[in-house]
Amino acid sequence: MREIVLDTETTGFEPGEGDRIVEIGAVELMNHVATGRTYHQYINPERSMPADAFAVHGLGDEFLADKPVFKEVGQAFLDFIADDKLVIHNAAFDMKFLSAELEWMGLAPLPMERAVDTLAIARRKFPGSPASLDALCRRFGIDNSNRTLHGALLDSEILAEVYLELIGGRQPGMMLEAASRASGPSASDWRPSPRPRPLPSRVTPAEAERHAAFVAGLGEDAVWSTVTS
Repeated sequence: MREIVLDTETTGFEPGEGDRIVEIGAVELMNHVATGRTYHQYINPERSMPADAFAVHGLGDEFLADKPVFKEVGQAFLDFIADDKLVIHNAAFDMKFLSAELEWMGLAPLPMERAVDTLAIARRKFPGSPASLDALCRRFGIDNSNRTLHGALLDSEILAEVYLELIGGRQPGMMLEAASRASGPSASDWRPSPRPRPLPSRVTPAEAERHAAFVAGLGEDAVWSTVTS
């Protein structure tokens, strides 16, 4: 099962008022294990970056001026997320911006049914408790010390850890996809293959001799005496 943990940074709160996406970050999970594949893109919002947004994201007009506009990267973003579930904190916010940007390209919006909202999960699981990403990091002991500014890729990586804790820790689907770094549907079929040659024994001759002497001292009825090497 493939999922995409996703975050966006924007110039403001409402695409209907002219606000735009300035950054997208996404992390691929396969059977609840990070594969190492990511998507990260800064975007020229084609408008001035408000001072309050700059204070939050640290992205200014000069930095964004030479970045591509959304219509130049929108298809690459769609190719990365494919048709898989999107894991987002406060999903309604990011989804409305992504859908608006896609519609301005003349493409179909993203249906909300694709989104898994970790904010909603946290509120159901811990009613009445703070459910911000920072609060959940504190609850689960996740290191977010690098989060001095909001950055889409860093937030996605942190959210991936939070999401795994919210759904029951890091046990589900531990199939070593991360080690294989495979991508696409075939990754779920990966299994470890037998070693071509057995690992050599790390027992030294002196240790083997001492062990044999110890077993001999236990007597003929000892369990160890019935075990062959």
